[in-house]
Amino acid sequence: MRVIAGGRKGHHLKAVPGTNTRPTTDKIKESLFSIIGPFFDGEKVLDLFAGSGGLGIEALSRGASECVFIDQAQAAIKTVHLNVAACHLEEQAHIFRNEAKRALKVLAKNEWVFDLVFLDPPYKKQQLEQLMMSLSEHELVADGALVICEHDTDAMLPDIVAAFKKTREERYGITVLSIFEYEKEVAKNE
Repeated sequence: MRVIAGGRKGHHLKAVPGTNTRPTTDKIKESLFSIIGPFFDGEKVLDLFAGSGGLGIEALSRGASECVFIDQAQAAIKTVHLNVAACHLEEQAHIFRNEAKRALKVLAKNEWVFDLVFLDPPYKKQQLEQLMMSLSEHELVADGALVICEHDTDAMLPDIVAAFKKTREERYGITVLSIFEYEKEVAKNE
């Protein structure tokens, strides 16, 4: 795994030890960022199931201003710290060990608002619709924010979840990327 583009292009990233974490392949990452970017201008990013931190680090490398990395596994958090340090992105990274739903409540209390959210939970434990509803309920996303859901082909998502509208869906073997856009006006009317 490596950083594909931007200021940290070419930096190699460590994978989380063991088999519990499934990193996004460079091919999928490259395709994803060509769809949603390819570059950014100061956006705030949430990498909720960070794993090695590859998606958040890629966003920072491409111009995002800061990224909150959250994972429940200690091995993942350690790996994110190592990868962020190797890419010299410590000042832009906020790394927390927490369970996803609890983390969203803590972020809401601290009034975080994100422009880009990566949701890539373990395939067997996906609750993507509930997580998007929580993002909307806790007002954690800006108007027009993008939420990227990575899931397997068995977990198909509806076109609308809360105030999120699916704008694109791409398949890569057993992996599906569903891209949603947040519409604040829809959320107000709910």
